[in-house]
Amino acid sequence: MFKFLTSLFRKKADSVDSFLMYPEGKRYYRETHSIRRANIDEDAIKIINRLNKFRYKAYLVGGGVRDLLMGKRPKDFDIVTSATPNQIKRIFNNCRIIGKRFKIVHIIFKGKIIEVSTFRSLPEHRLEKHKAENDYLIKRDNSFGTAKEDAARRDFTINSLFYDPKNDSILDYVGGFEDIQKKTVRVIGDPDISFKEDPVRMLRAVKFSVLLGLDIEKKTKLAIKKNRLELEKSSTARLLEEYNKMFRTWKTSIIFEGLAENHLLDVLFKEPADKLKKTDPEWREHFMETPLGKRLAVTDKLLSAREEMTPAIFYSLIFYDIIKDLYENDRGHLAHNIKESLQVVFERMGIPKREQDNLVKIFISQPRFQVTDDEKERQNSFFKKKDYFYDAFMVYKIVAISEGNEAAVQSAFFWEISLRQRPKPDSHQFGQQNRKKELNKKRPPRKKHRDRRGGSNHNNQNQNQTDSQSSNSGERGESQEPRQVRETSSENEERET
Repeated sequence: MFKFLTSLFRKKADSVDSFLMYPEGKRYYRETHSIRRANIDEDAIKIINRLNKFRYKAYLVGGGVRDLLMGKRPKDFDIVTSATPNQIKRIFNNCRIIGKRFKIVHIIFKGKIIEVSTFRSLPEHRLEKHKAENDYLIKRDNSFGTAKEDAARRDFTINSLFYDPKNDSILDYVGGFEDIQKKTVRVIGDPDISFKEDPVRMLRAVKFSVLLGLDIEKKTKLAIKKNRLELEKSSTARLLEEYNKMFRTWKTSIIFEGLAENHLLDVLFKEPADKLKKTDPEWREHFMETPLGKRLAVTDKLLSAREEMTPAIFYSLIFYDIIKDLYENDRGHLAHNIKESLQVVFERMGIPKREQDNLVKIFISQPRFQVTDDEKERQNSFFKKKDYFYDAFMVYKIVAISEGNEAAVQSAFFWEISLRQRPKPDSHQFGQQNRKKELNKKRPPRKKHRDRRGGSNHNNQNQNQTDSQSSNSGERGESQEPRQVRETSSENEERET
């Protein structure tokens, strides 16, 4: 009888509430947390207010809330709402819907983009009996749900907090507020299932623990080691994007150290890790003393000294051990040997052809920096004009410093004295140039149709009418921008985009 009664009140395994610490949501009000509206992007607040005005729920969510609670400055502010992407688009003129796996909305302002997503439901397999042989990889996730479902389907508790500007409160369904205070990274639900749904979460768990000074919860840490090979199923484009984010932290060396300790580095960068294993079987325990660890540490130090580093420089440093021996081997053509040595790496990591060619040029040009004769000034000047020169030079300099090679450091000093060329702006978007070009495509100009009755007189009349309208609007103090621009501007005046 007792077992029957307790079963009535026990949470059902197939319900969303079984994944939540606070199924009804726990509120933390202004006096119990450190978030203040003055530290939040005012345009993000206006977007939320506008969505609320149309009777949609909307909150700040994710890393922005987490960073504010930890006393850090957020890089961006993401918003989650009950409105669907199409409903959001009907409210805001200056937005676009992007994504296939996750459909989200980018609301575009001058100099920034604020991301707005819809509450999503828990994947159906989470509510079923789990089987080890099942493939839980999420390929599409456009099933919309409620706030509590959205919290339950996120990766870590520290990223599942909602901030409500209406009453300055934090809404917590999963215990993320307490985990931030405990400095703990914990997966929501079963870590084995979570990492199979999205293997990149393992990489992110390590990154958060290193950058935010958090400890990975024991169950989560064991699941990372157990499921590390699931990373091979991840989208190569998404992994490249995560690497680019890592390279911008100025702490790439200690992130790689964390990846090595958690057995992820030899899955993500298999070939460089194999080289480290051959020279030192215990390389994971003292990664910072390995050649790769030293190179990345020098790079982070130069970044802190305001040197510019592109992703191509980082990839060259990571792959350097693979081709290092080719410089001492006179057999065969150097360019051919480098391409052949790196081809497997390029294919496995999904590095675009344009970036492959650039990396090969960087490696081929390394011996060129050993030539410092003033007699070859003309050749040197020609070499400095190459678009890959800056990246190649920084790789040579970093390797020389990390190896303590005084002769190479002196050669680098010779080339650095007259160094003027800086990396191109798009060189920081490793593997993303094609997408950027698509976004920046402009519509072709419309063809001008001449009037059959004499064209020029008709056009002159229209021009006179336009001039008179412009002068009248100028007298009234109105904008002379096109109609579409005026509509966007008027909404910006309301600070509601």
